[in-house]
Amino acid sequence: MDIAELLNPRVGDREALQEFAEALSDQLPEIERCIADLRKAPTDHALIATLFRGLHTIKGDAGMCKLPIGVMITHPMESVLARLREGQIAFSELLAELLLLALDRLELVVEALEAGRPVGGLKLPELVGGMETLSQMGRDQVDSQASRVIEAVTGFRPASAARISAESTRAAARDPQGDMALFRQLAHQLDLRSPLFAGRTDRLVKLALDTNTCAGSPVAADQLEAATYMHDVGMMFLPEAIWLKVGKLSSDDLAQMREHVGYSAALLERMQGWEIAAQIVRQHHEMSNGKGYPAGSSGDTICAGAKILAIVDAFESVTLKQSHRGQTRSLVRAIAEINASDTQFDPQWIAHFNTVIRNSLEA
Repeated sequence: MDIAELLNPRVGDREALQEFAEALSDQLPEIERCIADLRKAPTDHALIATLFRGLHTIKGDAGMCKLPIGVMITHPMESVLARLREGQIAFSELLAELLLLALDRLELVVEALEAGRPVGGLKLPELVGGMETLSQMGRDQVDSQASRVIEAVTGFRPASAARISAESTRAAARDPQGDMALFRQLAHQLDLRSPLFAGRTDRLVKLALDTNTCAGSPVAADQLEAATYMHDVGMMFLPEAIWLKVGKLSSDDLAQMREHVGYSAALLERMQGWEIAAQIVRQHHEMSNGKGYPAGSSGDTICAGAKILAIVDAFESVTLKQSHRGQTRSLVRAIAEINASDTQFDPQWIAHFNTVIRNSLEA
C-alpha cells in the first residue's frame, strides 16, 4: 500500500481526471442500486456478478485515466467481491455499508482533486488498508472487520454493528458439528428409501470434496459438504411414487420433482451459518447453457459449489442408471456422458472432476 499516494495523490492528466469523474458519475447509481438489491437478496449470484463487473470497470477506467488512487481504492473492493462471487464469504449489511463508504470516498477524492483540495481528512490509508485486510479474512471475521474499518474512517460505529454482538452470541451457541451430523443423518435416511441408494451419499461427498480440493479448494469445504448431504433431502417431502418411479416421468411429475430444490435450500437458509450451502443447493440444477432450473441461471452466475455438485450428482445418477452393465462399464459410460455435456456443465470443473476420477481408478 502506497501511503504517500493515498495522502497526496498524483494527477497526471487533468483532462483524463475529468473523463474519469464523468464515467464514475454515470456508473455509481447502477452500482448503488445493485448493492441495495443485494441487501434484499444477499445470495443472488447474478447481482454479485453484476456488482463485480461494475467495480472492475471503474478500476479499469482509473487505470486508463492514469489515476493510481482510483485503482488503489477499488482493488481491495474487487478482491472482496471476487471472494464473495466464489462463495468464500457471505454478503452482509455491514459489508454493504463498507462498500458504499468506499465508493463515497472515491467520489470525494475525485471532487477534491478536481478542486485542488487535500484529501488527508478522508482517512484513505485506514480505508484501503482495512479493506485489504478484510479481503484475506475468513467468513466469520468479515463483519467485525467491516465495522472496525467503518469506525476508523468515519469516527462512528455503524448502526448495524450493534447486531454483531447478538450475532456473536448466537454464533457461540451454534453447533456446526451437530448441524453436520444432522445433515448426514438426513441424507442417510434418504439413502434407506431404496436399496439402489446404498452408499450414495458417502460417494457423492467424497467426489465433491475431492473435486474441490483438486481445484485448490475455492469453495469452503464445510459448506460444500453440507450442501451435498442436503441437496436431495427435499425429495422426502414429495410423494415417493414420483421420485422412486421407474420409467419416464410425466410433465406434472417433473414439475413436482423440481420442487425438491426449494425445500432443501429453505431448510439450510433457516439455519444460521449455512447460507453458502443453501446457495449451492438452490443452484445445483442450473446449467451452464441457462437451461436448468429453478432460475435459468447460466455461466458465472452459478456459484462454484453448485457446479461441482451438479457434476457429481449427475455422475452418480448415470452410474446408477447403468449399473446393470457392471461397475466398470457403468463408470465408463457415466464419465463419457459427463464429458459430452460441456454445455450443461462447466468445462473447467469437468477437467478437475476427470482428474479425481482418473486418480481413483489408478489408485
